Amino acid sequence: MHATVQVMKSRKEKEAIELSQMQITLSAFLESYNQNIPANFPRASVTILKKFQITHPMLFKNGDMWSIAQHRKKLIDWLSGYRDAS
Repeated sequence: MHATVQVMKSRKEKEAIELSQMQITLSAFLESYNQNIPANFPRASVTILKKFQITHPMLFKNGDMWSIAQHRKKLIDWLSGYRDAS
């Protein structure tokens, strides 16, 4: 029984990693980001994400595609400074 639970847990972790690395559209990233961010963190909007893209063009070598793994943490860090500047 324990081995089955470990396999299921391992499979779910692998799926979560694969999902976080998928290239997704700005709107899909926005929805995922805002749904999964803790309540005390700043929310994103289309306008904010586009400003982030302009500020960090090297993060968008795949055009207008986003990934949770590549962009989420960097966006959180950038948003804290962006909020302070406004």
